[in-house]
Amino acid sequence: MRNLLLKILASGFGTGYSPFASGTAGSLVGVIIYCFLPAGITVLLAAIVIFFAGVFISTAAEKLYNKKDSGRIVIDEIAGYLFSMAFLPKEPVFAVAGFILFRFYDVVKPSPARESQNLKGGWGVMTDDLIAGIYTNLTLWAGYWIFKAIF
Repeated sequence: MRNLLLKILASGFGTGYSPFASGTAGSLVGVIIYCFLPAGITVLLAAIVIFFAGVFISTAAEKLYNKKDSGRIVIDEIAGYLFSMAFLPKEPVFAVAGFILFRFYDVVKPSPARESQNLKGGWGVMTDDLIAGIYTNLTLWAGYWIFKAIF
């Protein structure tokens, strides 16, 4: 039962088993969770809780799947997307732009995200998505303030 629960949580309720783009499917779970959260600090708190739970869960899931950072593990994408959206205005344009930018940063893995994957166990699984989420959040805020200055 414990292993089943770990697989369900690690795989983002099964989205990690998507035959293509499992990380994108997992990120969509983050979007759904975001839609149900009130704006403000709640999004950041949810991201932090999922991040630290994800370290434990993904460490255990790597052992279950017998693979480092298995594509089936997408709890990191869920947390990363939520970090992307912390404290931003809760508007559809930000949710969509955040999804696109997060996927971009998660795939490209600009430094130090790429290097963070070398951390042990779940720390390596989760930290690159935390960094991608921070990059996304900063990019969205920059875009917001540039747009406000121009218009």
